[in-house]
Amino acid sequence: MRFHRNISFAVIDALLAIFNEKEYADKVVARALKLDKRWGSNDRKFVAETIYDIVRWKRLYAEIAEAKEPFTRDYVWRLFAIWAVLRGHTLPDWKYFEQTPVRRIKGKFDELSKNRSVRESIPDWMDEICSKELGDDIWEKEIKAQNEQARVILRVNTLKTTPQKLQELLNTLDIETETLKEYPDALILKERANVFMTDAFKNGLFEVQDASSQLVARFLDIQPGMRVVDACAGAGGKTLHIASLLENKGQIIAMDLYESKLKQLKLRAKRNGVHNIDCRVIESTKTIKKLHEKADRVLIDAPCSGLGVLKRNPDSKWKLQPEFIENIKKTQQEVLENYSKIVKPGGKLVYATCSILPSENQEQVEKFLTTEMGKKFIFVEDKKVLAHESGFDGFYMALLERKK
Repeated sequence: MRFHRNISFAVIDALLAIFNEKEYADKVVARALKLDKRWGSNDRKFVAETIYDIVRWKRLYAEIAEAKEPFTRDYVWRLFAIWAVLRGHTLPDWKYFEQTPVRRIKGKFDELSKNRSVRESIPDWMDEICSKELGDDIWEKEIKAQNEQARVILRVNTLKTTPQKLQELLNTLDIETETLKEYPDALILKERANVFMTDAFKNGLFEVQDASSQLVARFLDIQPGMRVVDACAGAGGKTLHIASLLENKGQIIAMDLYESKLKQLKLRAKRNGVHNIDCRVIESTKTIKKLHEKADRVLIDAPCSGLGVLKRNPDSKWKLQPEFIENIKKTQQEVLENYSKIVKPGGKLVYATCSILPSENQEQVEKFLTTEMGKKFIFVEDKKVLAHESGFDGFYMALLERKK
């Protein structure tokens, strides 16, 4: 493999922004990919995958390099060299790689790999919490799976096309995909490609959405014509899936604390050909009270630790703090208590997170069912999705029905 200076410099600059400036990796990568229009698909792939790889293995590489944060530019070049050596690449004859101790790197890797939190490149506190909640054997498998590269998965917009038609269309663009029986709206890319540049995306034929995330809207048991509230809509990935399942009939009320996210949703909805979404910013408790007992279905895609989507957001390993997890559990309880009141008698509610911790998932549901409001609901079923079992993101979803 041949390294190019301008591409390697782009990787180094991006890593400094993520590690030292605490910028989000996805934003930094998107910015890096716009630096040079002459870059081909292989160049762009190298930039994105190398940045994410070094972010993913930051702790392991830093301990091999004996580097401490904030990283100097020289230290980031050292991390880059370690990444290259451990992947069997020959380093170019550049000053940044002079005296790179190849044998010592491999020796230290073997030595440090005896410690799981270093080997899997995670903070000690994360290893302790997840091992305690999931059990050592499951966590060992799960963190290994979470350190694999996330696959690119499309959700076909069935308002405009079918999986078969989209698959055929993408084939003409040399983008090969495969289907999965358990995920009727999903197409999985065989190789990574910049699908956002295609006319198929610009015309709203698909969205990029992980397969596990695609299970959530279907778990709501939606029928066309219903009134559905997406209580924590964000930029609307699941909202748009709900719209497809409603076949543009009925009404979706998409709520969020942030108007900027709902503006993104409106743009996406227009591209998707969706015209039954009513976006509402949660400005006070009045926004919620107006909807009490008005919805057939309510989705609470609750704020969470995100410990199920580390493969997709590897930088979150370094941003997340243990106190955040404790605080978010209180928020989850409040959200369940308040938004459950929107469900009409006989209606259904789904509580979902992209966490794998039982304390954020089934324990929250069990706790809610003992409250005054929770006693008005019946537990129907839940689904726990782990990355090492599914090959996709870790997720949790619970279906509750309000008593008539």
